[in-house]
Amino acid sequence: MLSYIIKRLLWAIPTLLGVSLLVFSMVHMAPGDPALVMLGEHASAQSVAELREQLGLDKPLYEQYIMFVSNAVQGDFGISMASGEPVIDEFMERFPATVELAVFAMFFAVIAGLFAGIISAVKRYSIFDYAAMSTALAGVSMPVFWLGLMLIYFFSVELAWLPVSGRLGYEFDIEGPTGLYLVDSLLVKDYDAFWDAFKHLILPAIALGTIPMAIVARMTRASMIEVMKEEYIRTARAKGCSRMQVIMVHALKNALLPVLTVIGLMVGTLFAGAILTETTFSWPGIGKWLINAVNQRDFPIIQSTTLIIASMFVIVNLIVDVLYAVVNPRIRLS
Repeated sequence: MLSYIIKRLLWAIPTLLGVSLLVFSMVHMAPGDPALVMLGEHASAQSVAELREQLGLDKPLYEQYIMFVSNAVQGDFGISMASGEPVIDEFMERFPATVELAVFAMFFAVIAGLFAGIISAVKRYSIFDYAAMSTALAGVSMPVFWLGLMLIYFFSVELAWLPVSGRLGYEFDIEGPTGLYLVDSLLVKDYDAFWDAFKHLILPAIALGTIPMAIVARMTRASMIEVMKEEYIRTARAKGCSRMQVIMVHALKNALLPVLTVIGLMVGTLFAGAILTETTFSWPGIGKWLINAVNQRDFPIIQSTTLIIASMFVIVNLIVDVLYAVVNPRIRLS
């Protein structure tokens, strides 16, 4: 197991180098000069040239790339062109908001998706099966930003049940070690702030988690149907196991392998969807921050944030591969 993990981590190096090169190339091929964006279109050519020299944009691209990679390996992700602050400091300031949103969305997607998939597989061709799979198909088809706007319209504007945007009401101020409002509010026993943070989280989490939920539901249904045909399921029934035991203990455990793969791949989907979700709900996370960086041509933020997210994606997929062996001991990693 240890040798497999080390091998995968070593394979991650060329993967991350490829990601960094691709992002670096795309960022520098995009139209727009960061120096001109920062100074304004009426700035003199001399001022723009001086700022380009100050930011290191006058150097050849290969030198800029080598400098970016060598600094990133040492944990230095550069200085934001817009704010002048270290990129890693701004990232860590906003990252807890995105983590809280992504975890809550993942929780909603996995719980709702597994429930719908299991019931649909057990009650095939029933009204519930058709309703659940139709809902899953609609969930995959709906753009995140459109779903977010519809949720805001119905639950915030029309019904006034949930907040329109933001992460916390203005009357609350949560200071804590984690930056996760749900956790920090419980640590200081401010239950009103916890409830307010929870209400702010519901709509963006549903909008972000709907597509992964639909994928999990469809994958769970298909996997459960295949597993329910196996001989060991008939043996479990013949031994007198209850229907719940057969489904939850014997069938679900073996049906989880392809679902685990989907859940691991959903990490990238969640971070991609978080960009649109955070913009729609004015959620102060890295997605909204990254959109602002793109508009400002803030190269260090775009390059560094993409590289950090790619690293997280590689690590999560490694964890999923290891979990394969935990869920199904017949699998041996080598």
